[in-house]
Amino acid sequence: MSLRIFNTLTRALQPFSPIEPGHVRMYVCGMTIYDLCHIGHARMMMAFDVVQRWLKSSGFLVTYVRNITDIDDKIIQRALDRGITIRQLTDEMIVAMHTDIDALKIERPTLEPRATDYVPHMLELIGQLEAKGLAYRASNGDVNYSVRKFAGYGKLSGKSVDELRAGERVAVPDGKDDPLDFVLWKASKASEPAQAKWDSVYGSGRPGWHIECSAMSCATLGTTFDIHGGGADLQFPHHENEIAQSEGACGKPLANYWMHNGFVRVDNEKMSKSLGNFFTIREVLERYDAETVRFFIVRTHYRSPLNYGDAHLDDARLALKRLYTALSLVRPVDLVIDWSDPHAARFKAAMDEDFGTPEAVAVLFDLAGVVNRSHSVFAASLLKALGGCLGILQSDADRYLQSGGSLDEQTIVQRIADRAQAKSAKDFALADNIRDELLSHGIVLKDSAQGTTWEAAR
Repeated sequence: MSLRIFNTLTRALQPFSPIEPGHVRMYVCGMTIYDLCHIGHARMMMAFDVVQRWLKSSGFLVTYVRNITDIDDKIIQRALDRGITIRQLTDEMIVAMHTDIDALKIERPTLEPRATDYVPHMLELIGQLEAKGLAYRASNGDVNYSVRKFAGYGKLSGKSVDELRAGERVAVPDGKDDPLDFVLWKASKASEPAQAKWDSVYGSGRPGWHIECSAMSCATLGTTFDIHGGGADLQFPHHENEIAQSEGACGKPLANYWMHNGFVRVDNEKMSKSLGNFFTIREVLERYDAETVRFFIVRTHYRSPLNYGDAHLDDARLALKRLYTALSLVRPVDLVIDWSDPHAARFKAAMDEDFGTPEAVAVLFDLAGVVNRSHSVFAASLLKALGGCLGILQSDADRYLQSGGSLDEQTIVQRIADRAQAKSAKDFALADNIRDELLSHGIVLKDSAQGTTWEAAR
């Protein structure tokens, strides 16, 4: 079976066929660099890390571009608050981002363009839009995009312009002909630092957010490329506006496949900085090893919501330990994967169906079972090789298992409480996993009518 991808644009699974045979060009909207990355950002970058890894495993050459937004209202304000330049702030945050995602074994993209390096490309694109009557100069000095003049607006979100207008305020914002119009070039304000101002035919100003990605993607990958990705929250308005800008200027499709990863949720709410319910990657890595965090994210399908919580991370740690326990029984050897092998073929079929990591991980556990029963070097080697396609199981098994250490009393009591909560929610699989996790650390649980007690195994 050939690779199929769920295309947000068509709302259907489609066979994947790159524009250039054997070569995939993919653009993913990256970080706005004003603070540390949180676990929601890790989820997005991990999703497309798995995509590019599998494309490479499938024999494709991949040119992967993930941009950095290094000019933005929040960036300007954060730099002012800290009393440093915008460049000092963004350089610092880029180093921090790389440190965090490197720890999670998220591979660097082929290209990582910074928005501020592409302002001339943005101005050229704005000029093309103005020449075609799709952009207009507003009375406040901004340059805006005229949404109603682009016939295809709304095709990514699946809504008409009138539907998108539903619920909008009646008053038109300053300088706009229509509330849906969006800014391409923002006129400078006196309060903004000099580093946030560029000279142009439109006067002193800086680019709008949406035009940045249109310019960077087209400059690095061409006017039409294979895959455009990002978080589900970017589908509208950011990606919708990218389509309007790029296709309005060039008259060609921007990307053939649009991919969007699901949200990370905490207590049934989307994790975000605005809600204050986010956890930075660094905070999570203080409590869990990086491979556990990676496995926790990877084993959920990229389009599904990811439920964040200690109990789920603890379950992921135990599950990953089971895989490494199998690899500790024999010493794997390097091998080239034979995709006709039954386990490898099942793994490939899962990944070829829109990067189906849950089913692929199930194959890894089946292989671990084979290793546990037979101590087969081939099965262990295949387990490690297939794990490598997902960026896991590449550490020395004995060293990984020994790094877990023992549990202190506070952690044991908390895990017992987590188990009780799981049983109350009738999540008996999780409750059993917590019991097994504690047993793997030499902790034996005893249930009674009075509750649960524990003791160290003799």
